[in-house]
Amino acid sequence: MNNTATNSTPCQTVRKQIGKTTYIVRVHFSQTAKETMEDKIKRMLREEVRKM
Repeated sequence: MNNTATNSTPCQTVRKQIGKTTYIVRVHFSQTAKETMEDKIKRMLREEVRKM
């Protein structure tokens, strides 16, 4: 998997180790987003509940 950032702004990176597996998450926020992160998470949760 090879993703290339379209701008030169470095992404924030979060590392989390669970057991023997280390997860590295790169965080990027769109400058043109129409919803807040809180709104997006709520929308995603509503969709998951709807599917159940």
